[in-house]
Amino acid sequence: MIISGKAYVLGDNVDTDQIIPAEYLMYDPSRADERRLFGRFALSGVPAEQAGLPDGKVVFVDQGDEENSRSEFGVIIAGKNFGCGSSREHAPLALAEAGVKAVVAESYARIFFRNAVNGGYVLPLESPRRLCEMIRTGQEVEINMAGPSLKVADSQKGTIELRGLGDVSAIIEAGGLFAYAEQIGMIR
Repeated sequence: MIISGKAYVLGDNVDTDQIIPAEYLMYDPSRADERRLFGRFALSGVPAEQAGLPDGKVVFVDQGDEENSRSEFGVIIAGKNFGCGSSREHAPLALAEAGVKAVVAESYARIFFRNAVNGGYVLPLESPRRLCEMIRTGQEVEINMAGPSLKVADSQKGTIELRGLGDVSAIIEAGGLFAYAEQIGMIR
């Protein structure tokens, strides 16, 4: 499987309240009209200095169009401890609703990693290299899950090897924990 899209680059310690601020947890993810709002407000709590944008603007989802809940960015590149903070399962859901397919970080808070996997929301990939200092927001990236590896379009960086997903890959391939449990006959 190949995942490609524009990268949105963040720094270290992006917490779940930055990914989806608490004020937006009033929406009901079981209702489609409200579920999309998680995408609309994804990453709206990230401070400008953490987003690493030179002009200080953090524009992940265009807030000018009230119907828009999708971002132009399909891949998040982050530093260490992505998804730290509370055990908010809405955080990976918000990223998925915004159109993010994968997050590539140096490391994750364990609870974010498991929520991403268990819900089948986004692929949580790890990089042994500090990609948030090598890639710029807006650059096109391509992730090859067969490696897994990452390549930056129009770059001399070559292919960057990522860590494999290991035992959780079967859960991800099934589409989340409940789908996996059904697949192997644990639940009906």
